[in-house]
Amino acid sequence: MRHAVGMILLSSVILTGATLPKKGPVPVAKPATLGGQPTPMPRPPSKPAKARDGDEGLANDASKAESPPGKGEDLPQKDDALPPPPGSAAPAEVIVPVKTESAEEYASCLAALRKIGSRFTEAARIDDGSGCGIDKPIEVETILPGVALSPGGRMRCRTALALATWTKEAAAPAARTAFGPDTRITALNQASTYVCRHRNGASTGKISEHAHGNAVDIASFELADGKTIVIQPRDEDGTLTGAFQRAVTASACLYFTTVLDPGSDEAHEMHLHLDVIERENGYRYCR
Repeated sequence: MRHAVGMILLSSVILTGATLPKKGPVPVAKPATLGGQPTPMPRPPSKPAKARDGDEGLANDASKAESPPGKGEDLPQKDDALPPPPGSAAPAEVIVPVKTESAEEYASCLAALRKIGSRFTEAARIDDGSGCGIDKPIEVETILPGVALSPGGRMRCRTALALATWTKEAAAPAARTAFGPDTRITALNQASTYVCRHRNGASTGKISEHAHGNAVDIASFELADGKTIVIQPRDEDGTLTGAFQRAVTASACLYFTTVLDPGSDEAHEMHLHLDVIERENGYRYCR
C-alpha cells in the first residue's frame, strides 16, 4: 500500500513539471500539538558549572597543577575541581613540621655570612605551631658593612646570605650605575621577615615562606645622600629610578628562587618578595 501511494505521488510530481529539491537541510518537523497547543520540547541537559578560581592571595603556592611544581610564595593558584558535595568534610590542611637543618651546612653559611660582613646574632629555635618556625634562626642587623636591614629581622642563615650577596654583587653596583659612582646604599627597609602566617595573609591555605624563615620583603632602598627608592609599579617608568628597580628585580632571580615584584599582583605592589624555597630541578619563579 505504501509503495503504491509513493508511486502516485511521484507520478504527480512528474506530470505537473515540478522538480525534486536538491540536496539540502532536512526540513524540521513541526512540534506535535496537544489540545491545539504546541507540546513543549524537552530542554537539553545543562553543563555542570565550572568551579571558580581559588585565591590564596596571589599568589599562592605554586605547586598546583597549573603551575610548575613547588612554585613559591604568594603565587596565584587555581583549583578546577568541583566543590565537595554538601555535608562532606573539607580536606585537612597539610602541616609541614619545622625542618631540621644540617649542622655542617649551617656552620658553613655562618662563616660565609661573617666573611661578607653581615652582623647578626644566633637565636633559639622557633616553633610556633601549625608548621611555623625556624630550626636555626638568626637575627640580622646589618646586611653588609654600612648597609643596615631596617628594622632587623629573623630568618634562616641561607636567606640572609642570599640577601647579602645580592646586595653586594647586584643592587649596590646598579645604584652606582644609575645614580653616580659615589652612590652608596645605606639600608634595605624590609616589610616582613619571619612571621607565622598563611601565604598573603589568608585565613586558610598553605604556610607562607616567611613562616619558615625563607623570605624577606624589601619595601625600599636608602641611599647615603638621603634619597629613598621606594618599590612601586615601574614597568613604564623611563627614569633611571625605574631602570634601577627593574635591574635589581631581574638580578634578584640569580640569588633567590622566588622573586615577586609590583607587576606580579596586587599583594606585591609596594615591595619585592624574595625567598629561597627549594624546588625540584632548580626551578625558579621570577615575576
